[in-house]
Amino acid sequence: MNLVRASEQGILRRIFASLFLPFYRPQPPQSIFEGYAEQERLERPLRPTAQTRWLQQDVEHAIILADSGDLSKAARLVASLRRDGTYSGLMSTRAGGLIRLPRIFRGTPSVVADLEGSDDIGLFDRVHPAKELEQFTSDGITLGVAVAEYLPVPGRDEPIFVRLNPEFLRYVWSEDRWYFLSIAGRLPVTPGDGRWVLHTPGGYQEPWRGGLWPSLARAYVAKDHAGLYRENYNNKLANPARVAVAPAGASDQQKQTFWRRVMQWGINTVFGLPPGWDIRLLESNGRGFEVFSQTIKDADREIMIDISGQIVTIDGGAGFANADIHATIRSDLIQGDGLGVATTINSQGLRPLINRLYGRGARGLIAWDTRAPVDLKTEGEALSACAKAIQDIDNALRSRGQCSDVSEILTRFRVPTIPLDITVNRSEMDDAQADDAAEKLAAKMTEYALARCEHGSSNRCRLCGIERIRDFETAPDGSHNWKILWRPINNKLSPQPPELRLLQGGLAA
Repeated sequence: MNLVRASEQGILRRIFASLFLPFYRPQPPQSIFEGYAEQERLERPLRPTAQTRWLQQDVEHAIILADSGDLSKAARLVASLRRDGTYSGLMSTRAGGLIRLPRIFRGTPSVVADLEGSDDIGLFDRVHPAKELEQFTSDGITLGVAVAEYLPVPGRDEPIFVRLNPEFLRYVWSEDRWYFLSIAGRLPVTPGDGRWVLHTPGGYQEPWRGGLWPSLARAYVAKDHAGLYRENYNNKLANPARVAVAPAGASDQQKQTFWRRVMQWGINTVFGLPPGWDIRLLESNGRGFEVFSQTIKDADREIMIDISGQIVTIDGGAGFANADIHATIRSDLIQGDGLGVATTINSQGLRPLINRLYGRGARGLIAWDTRAPVDLKTEGEALSACAKAIQDIDNALRSRGQCSDVSEILTRFRVPTIPLDITVNRSEMDDAQADDAAEKLAAKMTEYALARCEHGSSNRCRLCGIERIRDFETAPDGSHNWKILWRPINNKLSPQPPELRLLQGGLAA
């Protein structure tokens, strides 16, 4: 019904355009995403399918479907894995801990300042919510592939990053192309076009084979069944059976009366028995529950090894007492995940976003600092010792009429340096000139009361480097009119709008 209605609306739009378009003057859009709302509403994902009971044959079927390009069953297995406490805890440490590590931004100074944010939330955090990035990273680790999109937000220039359910991700072998299923049909996924983001840490070809989900799923199914069997075992054998022993000469009426009293056995029940009568408890001496407990323990261990990538921190690591092998492997996993996510976000997300907001000459990159605090301390001490050693060597050689080759020493010890030349001053000069041009433009637009810039922005335009200040004037009759005031974005001496001062006051409180 929605598709038919959408087609009818499209026909009406074409008729309107052919009749009235020559006489119609379009107004500049309020946002760079205006006009996408109707289409985006039709391209929402389908409803996911929940499955709570799995068999080992389901895992085999999911592997076969994945090799054909259908990730629906594999993604449902991953969704079920999130209900397991061992998996959720370890994956939150690996994926969530990575996203919340310190970040390093590089690129054009003005872009880096906006990405980081000073007084309010930075551009990167406004566009990329931490929880969405965490689930996106978790999908990449577990499934080997993750998909997301940048959705336009009414009222603001920048979009928002939304992780999509990989259950609806399809790979068509004959076209060598990815598709995403939606209400409007099958949508082609074009990574880096400003909307789609496709993360394939499992490899460019057949990334699902590089994910952890086959081994995790087998362990999860075995653990789930063992838990159910153990509960069933406990329900049957938790309460011992009651045995009533009657003497050989007892009549049937005496036996029935005695058995009824035993059947009514409750709390603090007392029996007075004549000689020959007896009451016993028949308890199970079997240890069948141990096999289920051992299965659960083995499954948890396999899940831990899969996610952490090592065994030393799980069982103590006999034979590795003098080697920091567990820290090395853990650091290697975190560094690989951080590098992969940063590469995907930089190439498919930040590049088109920054080109759209700042122009094609601007640059902005992100990297997660995955180095351990101990490594940072060691690196700092090494750099300090290297600098002191260079100074001592140079002083000793100068006393003999010689000097050291500092460039060779810096190259050998890989000390990062930058030349002290005119490039730094030139970049500062360019920023100053840009601020001055934005200030002149803002003053001129305020003088002529222009409500929009040449790019159609009525609130903020990063290409022009200006933003509007919210203020109004009150007439004697009590009415008010909004004033048109502009200021440069990067001018810290400009008066701040009231809502920004309120936001800063709330954050400070």
